[in-house]
Amino acid sequence: MRQGEEKFAPQFPRAHKQALGFAVGLTAAAVIFGLTAFHLLLKVQGLPLELLNQYFYRYEVSWPGAFIGAAWGFATGFIGGWLLAFIHNFTVGAWLLLVRARHELNKTRDFLDHI
Repeated sequence: MRQGEEKFAPQFPRAHKQALGFAVGLTAAAVIFGLTAFHLLLKVQGLPLELLNQYFYRYEVSWPGAFIGAAWGFATGFIGGWLLAFIHNFTVGAWLLLVRARHELNKTRDFLDHI
């Protein structure tokens, strides 16, 4: 760690990319599986779930399709959660770099004013 970084570390923790990806992926898989199972068990025509096969290869509203949809949901959710954490870490790091640069500039300006 560079000097001054230890002051910012507790206030701005980094997001764990794999953990957020796993959590979002697991949630997306559970939602897709749950919606498909709901439609299969109750035989209701609610949401047009068959349109998911436009995005998820081999998905259909059936029991094998529920597992295929869950796998695709986990994959896309993991990638989405990982990217969300990456963007969060990047923007917070860039913001801290900007704040640190402004602070150093102000210290230099105060020093030059006294010369």
